[in-house]
Amino acid sequence: MNMAIPNTDPSLDGHPCRDGVRIVEPKWKPGRRHIVPFFASVLALIWLVVSCYFAQVDLLRLVTGLPRLGVWIAKSWPPNINDLGWVAHRTMETVAIATVATAVATVLSFPLSILAARNMVENALVTFSVRFLLNCLRGIDTIILALLFIVAVGLGPFAGVLGMILHTIGVMAKLNSEQIETLHRGPIDAARITGANGVKVVSFAVLPATIPNLVSTSLYLWEGNVRASTVLGIVGAGGIGMEIKSALELLDFQRLLTLTIAVLIMVTSIDALSAWLRKRLV
Repeated sequence: MNMAIPNTDPSLDGHPCRDGVRIVEPKWKPGRRHIVPFFASVLALIWLVVSCYFAQVDLLRLVTGLPRLGVWIAKSWPPNINDLGWVAHRTMETVAIATVATAVATVLSFPLSILAARNMVENALVTFSVRFLLNCLRGIDTIILALLFIVAVGLGPFAGVLGMILHTIGVMAKLNSEQIETLHRGPIDAARITGANGVKVVSFAVLPATIPNLVSTSLYLWEGNVRASTVLGIVGAGGIGMEIKSALELLDFQRLLTLTIAVLIMVTSIDALSAWLRKRLV
């Protein structure tokens, strides 16, 4: 707190004055409350340095490698437009993977989100088991799940769809369960008092209150899945990523530029469409 001391001569001591009052700034004194933030900052800085070491951050390599990147970019112009039909096919395949996976995950994740919500299920063992399952699904990346399904169903977009469904279920059910836990208990308790079973309680008390959040989450994850599905082809799970991998292996820079432009157009369009839908549906 600033201390205001009356002063008849505002020019005394060189302190800033206002309306004939000398302003004395309080001196900063370190105390116990500064110890924890200080050591936390030091540990964060040490961790950042260690992370740079393990990540092999080397700015000199970046500087020396930029000219080679410039050569690649120069060779990629003009883009190859001889096979736009196949590029469009792969682009649609990428969007289809994300759309099917998100739609199926939306339906399957809702029952799991009910079981994961602590205010809906009194059995702690059930809630813990479902939450553990969701954590496992969220913790395993879509690409790894797609690789596992390639063993089961072979190469192609279907493996990518299956892998993306499982990962999206984990993310979506986790977000929905947290939303359900924030609901007011009044409508839920009122439905239970009337003798409604669990299905009716969910249908008439929980679902109407969570539909806006469910739609918003689904659209947001659809955007993310479209971006994620662009790299599924690198592991053979379909989509435009397969063409990108092929162009890189053949050093076909002009085709690579065409595919990159297609990805940018696709992602930008999906983001704009999702935002437009959220404004009107949520």
